[in-house]
Amino acid sequence: MAQSGEVTFHEGYVSQKEGRAAEKGEGGEPAAKPARSEVTANLGTYVDLHRHAATRSALLGAPGVALRLMVAHAVVGSPLWTVRPEPQATRDDGVSQSVAASKAEAEFDRARLKVLRLLGLSEDEPRVTGGNGDGFRLAGLFLRLMALGDEGVMAVLAVVMGETLDAGSPAVDAVAAEIGGDMAQYWHADDVFFDLLRDREVLVAMVEDVAGARVAEANAKEKGKTLKGIIEAHLAGADGREKVEGWVPRWMAFPPSAYTTRGGVDSVAAAGIVDAAREALVSETPSEDEAGENREPPQPLTA
Repeated sequence: MAQSGEVTFHEGYVSQKEGRAAEKGEGGEPAAKPARSEVTANLGTYVDLHRHAATRSALLGAPGVALRLMVAHAVVGSPLWTVRPEPQATRDDGVSQSVAASKAEAEFDRARLKVLRLLGLSEDEPRVTGGNGDGFRLAGLFLRLMALGDEGVMAVLAVVMGETLDAGSPAVDAVAAEIGGDMAQYWHADDVFFDLLRDREVLVAMVEDVAGARVAEANAKEKGKTLKGIIEAHLAGADGREKVEGWVPRWMAFPPSAYTTRGGVDSVAAAGIVDAAREALVSETPSEDEAGENREPPQPLTA
């Protein structure tokens, strides 16, 4: 008690005697003995591994189930699966805006929205992929995919693969070569593109692309602004110039090529890797007779 008469209570405090007894485990309620697990750690591992072996063996005869399980893993992730969506990162806001406003991006966004609805996910999600590996969500998504027909699963798969396709990688060119990528259907020269053009030699070559060798030679010493103006005029059919339809810079085409011999074009380098892989595959491919002997009929994807 203080001199003023105020009394202070110290709740929870124990005496020295009680404290020493507690340290020795004396007094108070006895601690509850933990329940003994039904199986030991080693026995649990034994059970898990045998169940795993049996399941993946049975999965060999169910490609439709395997496909759905793979899609679920690609979307949600797991302790063994780490799949990251392509960030489409750039330090230039103009580039980001140009891509976001493109026909290709709008088309993909519409497909993504349909998949989000199909999977019962929020339409506000920026992407389908990028999960945290949660087991409950993984199992739930797998079960939802099992309820979908092949067409629905393939729609999900296409968006998942599109979101996780590495920009600038050889995979982009490998896929485009198989399905016939046509940049002219998705791209047109915008202000951002012309703002990024700096190289005079390249600009002269582009003038030749759209206006012909004679015009390019006559304007070879002009400033970059003039050369860009010539290109833009031909693409728009302005100033009495013949309009050029479907023009795409050589670097952006499928397959890409360069305007100079100086190198440094990443798209050309990536396409070169695909060409090398294709040549290696051709050298390893068996003859038609040999392939026919080992060919198996395709299996349906239906679960």
